[in-house]
Amino acid sequence: MPDSQALTGAALAHIKADEFMPDEERGHAEAAVREDESEALAYLVDPTDLVVDIPGVELAQASWSSEPVEYDPESMEWDIDEEDGDFDEEPDNA
Repeated sequence: MPDSQALTGAALAHIKADEFMPDEERGHAEAAVREDESEALAYLVDPTDLVVDIPGVELAQASWSSEPVEYDPESMEWDIDEEDGDFDEEPDNA
């Protein structure tokens, strides 16, 4: 699957470029990224970057969890314009 290969490749490049990562940790990180796409994603997304611009917020701890799912563009679950669980449904006025 090309997308997963791109994700894994980007994560491996990110790990290789990290000059502060100890060699022992680097080997473990590379193995984890090759084995699990969620690990690859975790190496590419810095949780601090997600909250750095929010006044009064300081990241104390972060963890990741993910699972593969099939994308269905017709499903309301994939409507990125809606908030979780809040779909445009007509109210039942009966």
